Amino acid sequence: MIVRPYQHWFRRLLGWHGSVLPKIGFRLSLNLLMSIIAIVCFQWYESLGVHLTTAPFSLLGVALAIFLGFRNNASYARFTEARTLWGSMLITHRSLLRQIKSVPLEAEKAHAFAALQMAFSYGMKHQLRGSDPRDDLTRLLPLRWREEVLNSPMPASRALLCLGKWLGEQRQQGKITDILWQSMDENLNRLSLVLGGCERIASTPIPFAYSLILHRTVSLFCTLLPFALVSDLHGMTPLVSMFISYTFLALESVSEELEDPFGVEANDLPLNAICVTIERSLREMNDDFPLPPSLQPDSRRILT
Repeated sequence: MIVRPYQHWFRRLLGWHGSVLPKIGFRLSLNLLMSIIAIVCFQWYESLGVHLTTAPFSLLGVALAIFLGFRNNASYARFTEARTLWGSMLITHRSLLRQIKSVPLEAEKAHAFAALQMAFSYGMKHQLRGSDPRDDLTRLLPLRWREEVLNSPMPASRALLCLGKWLGEQRQQGKITDILWQSMDENLNRLSLVLGGCERIASTPIPFAYSLILHRTVSLFCTLLPFALVSDLHGMTPLVSMFISYTFLALESVSEELEDPFGVEANDLPLNAICVTIERSLREMNDDFPLPPSLQPDSRRILT
């Protein structure tokens, strides 16, 4: 995620980091090439009676803008839902540990429970990103649960199961009342809903056929646009054509990037930073100092 302070409007015009320009630069250069070809060949295809006007491109441009708007709304809705789910997970973790701290338990038991909570968060992050969770889980998990969670193909689900087992044991020993257990079990269900919601977003992309038709239409529109503009603009065709193409290509690229909010792109969710925030919060509630340092944006102002 891009994290940067307010910039002057002129500096923002020249901003590169976090922009989609690196992704669409080659396609814009192709549009420039087609603009030059249109200028060079203008007299030739005019002599053949070929005259392409801007009228069909105006109609198609309006339709494309509407469909790209729907596409971006769908992608941004996925991004917003994912951020809401991770925010609710932080709240639920705090509520769970607060309930545990209200019970007169040994300090090591509260630390073990918090460690399982942290392992759940990190395990979910790695599961969504398809990365190896072993280092984080080995660092966090108590020895009793370590092998069980590490050997599971779905460590977040297994950590959630271990949290339920831990609560069941304390209930059987009479450390937790039935009313408190029910309340805490509801919080575990909320964590399960968060996990299921994130898995749904990650495993269910926007229908490919819908993305494909937009991609093809935008590409064809940007390719033929210079031939419609050249009769009126002549030497200014490359500038105007690239500006219009930039708008459509950038909107398409942004929607594709936001479709999967759990990746490591510049505009994806900073799952590493969120997991560290959860760890810091739980360790502070347990008086487990020193706290790990919070993550800061790198030199490119990107927070992962």
